[in-house]
Amino acid sequence: MSESQIQQRTDTAHLAWDKRWQTEEGRADWTRPNEDVASLIEKLQADAPVKALDLGCGVGRHALAFARAGFETHAIDLSETGLTQVQRSAAESGLAVRTQVAPMTALPFEDNSFDYVLSFNVIYHGNPDVVKKAITEIARVLKPGGTYQGTMLSKRNSNFGLGTEIAPDTFVKEGDDDKDHPHFYCSAAELVHLFEAFELRSLEDKLHRKSGSWHWHMIADRRD
Repeated sequence: MSESQIQQRTDTAHLAWDKRWQTEEGRADWTRPNEDVASLIEKLQADAPVKALDLGCGVGRHALAFARAGFETHAIDLSETGLTQVQRSAAESGLAVRTQVAPMTALPFEDNSFDYVLSFNVIYHGNPDVVKKAITEIARVLKPGGTYQGTMLSKRNSNFGLGTEIAPDTFVKEGDDDKDHPHFYCSAAELVHLFEAFELRSLEDKLHRKSGSWHWHMIADRRD
């Protein structure tokens, strides 16, 4: 697969999610905050005021939780359907969430803007260069000492090695709506190296809802 084809697959990865967000059934499993995220939100409330970014917000399960906690909340995604749903839910609940269509590799924010950035099940959608660019952007928009929370695909994941390897540790499974675009997998040591601009606070390989769906859950602070 050529570099341009890889980039096209990465740039269109959001389309499968855009389709999913159009139905109530498609949104059903993505309305409640993850337990790890909810726990950190509660702890961060003690550090108010908090300016937070939900990077790859989907239909807003975490962005809305930020707003309910009193954070100044920003949310980005490439799915306009998802962002429309975020605004609808925020309006219904009397919450303020600022949304923008933007890619994870070019965040539309100034340096040192946020106290907290979350990216849950997002930044591993790409080849290693895309993942590195996303991490660089996260470090850029976080304040020194700011907190990053996110997930990465573990090499224990049952999909690792399946399909076509289009770049190191990056696979595409043709005909699978969720995997028909690049997915990058890493070990713990590789993850630590990727996040060398951060001080790691916690790292755990966790099983998600589907059998074999292992993901790294991490919390880290941007180094000064």
